[in-house]
Amino acid sequence: MPLSQFKGFGGVVIRGDMRGDPDDPLVLLVHGGGQTRDIWNDAAAALVRAGRQVIALDLRGHGESEWPADGRYEFGAYVEDLRAILAQLPSRPVIVGASLGGWVAAVALGEDGGHLASGLILADAPPDLDLSNIREAAGTLRAASETAKGAWDPRILERFDLEDALRRFKAAAPRIRVPALFVRGALSDITDAASASRIVEQIPAAEYAEIGEAGHLVASDRGDLFSATLLDFLERRIPRFVPEYRSGSDARTLRDALGCFATGVTVVTAFDTGGEPVGLTANSFTSVSLDPPLLLVCIAKTSSSLKALALAEHFAVNVLHIGQQPASSLFAVPGEDRFRQTPWKRGRHDAPVLSNALANFECRRHQMHDGGDHIILVGEVLRATFDPRRDPLLYFRGKYRRLHFS
Repeated sequence: MPLSQFKGFGGVVIRGDMRGDPDDPLVLLVHGGGQTRDIWNDAAAALVRAGRQVIALDLRGHGESEWPADGRYEFGAYVEDLRAILAQLPSRPVIVGASLGGWVAAVALGEDGGHLASGLILADAPPDLDLSNIREAAGTLRAASETAKGAWDPRILERFDLEDALRRFKAAAPRIRVPALFVRGALSDITDAASASRIVEQIPAAEYAEIGEAGHLVASDRGDLFSATLLDFLERRIPRFVPEYRSGSDARTLRDALGCFATGVTVVTAFDTGGEPVGLTANSFTSVSLDPPLLLVCIAKTSSSLKALALAEHFAVNVLHIGQQPASSLFAVPGEDRFRQTPWKRGRHDAPVLSNALANFECRRHQMHDGGDHIILVGEVLRATFDPRRDPLLYFRGKYRRLHFS
């Protein structure tokens, strides 16, 4: 199997094996503490047979991944490793995390990282532990590390903060916004049914499954049942098929397809015939020409601002930065107080200009065209300003996004 290599937090090398067709939907497998990626062998084979590509990772300090010389094994380092890996992948995977791997995945996605994955499966990731038994468990793990002949670094036991991991896991759970499944082994001596049910209730739209004759190591104790449960969830909640729009079919599918083109976000502004500022949020904005300097925006015919924009000789297109998401949301719905809640000034060419935007384009109306349920408004740019220190507010698949810098 090809060995994949990723750069984790602090430059630590994280390795794993890759199986399946790169064109198939990706599943990322993350093991628990004191384990290696080998625990996923049965599940990985089943996923590949079902038409999924699989990457099974070794966590830092485990298996073939790097054992950092500085002993950085705090919980946050594992979370940042996963976030870094997700940013290096060509698509958003479903993450399957066992125990520690489940905590790491849940926190990575719940703490402002939901856009990095398409689903989450937690394999007996305990939300609560009896900390009085941790010393006994640590002794068992230390003995296991000696017999495992270097499968994982025993320094993890000294550097890892279990209480911090549990605290962040429970805090992140309500903020997870991807399809999720919690799988518990019915015989688990680590995760009881009551605590598992409580954490599932905290995760929006999560499901719960229990596998009989399996303990805490549910993925290997009953690999056949675990794989079947996993595949059933994936096919129902995150199916393999590619949505298709054909002329005359559901317009929502076409809208979703168009939403795959990431755009910036603008607010188009003008003065109405009474001298009052009007404006609306638009992401259909395009540069048309440099000579002459032309741009266009598309305005829905149902917009309450359309009449004013159609009559105004001048208008402005204000490109928003990441700190102006509230302004985007404000101008996306009708309301009289939009300009009272947003700093603005009169531009040099008789159009309202939003203050501190990423860029402002002051335009003279050049042409208008019918565009189905929209009007295409073409403007001649008379003046443009921009702030190179700011980053753009992005919009992709119906959600606001921000740039990722690798």
